[in-house]
Amino acid sequence: MSDAGPSPKAIKAGCVVAGIAVAMLSGCQSSKPPANAGGSGKSAALRVMEQVSIAAHKCWFASKDPAFASYRFANELNSMSGQPRFLLVPARNFGGLPALVVQARGNSSQVEAFGPVMSEPLGARITSDINRWRSGNANCGTSA
Repeated sequence: MSDAGPSPKAIKAGCVVAGIAVAMLSGCQSSKPPANAGGSGKSAALRVMEQVSIAAHKCWFASKDPAFASYRFANELNSMSGQPRFLLVPARNFGGLPALVVQARGNSSQVEAFGPVMSEPLGARITSDINRWRSGNANCGTSA
């Protein structure tokens, strides 16, 4: 009996398995740097808007704050425009024009708020709340 080694079929199968393993390993390695230093794959705008949006919903709506009773919260963080945002819309007309737009753009952690409600007395409180939440403080503060 001669020891001729593995058969051609076995060699071919082994090469296929080895090729798949190499492809899998090379898929795990990348020469490109990560999209963001936070490691979440989210833009700075989305990260900051998530924390602001969660706090706004908790402090303005889940708490049943009377200052926001005439509005409904419309979350649009998944916007394909690169501008994650949320809106305050009239409670009786969810499809109506927003009274407030709060958004961040691209890779910025700056948040902007605009709309008719910003020129009302409630605008100062909204600005204060958003600035607090943007900085990482999720406290609700005091109501107006």
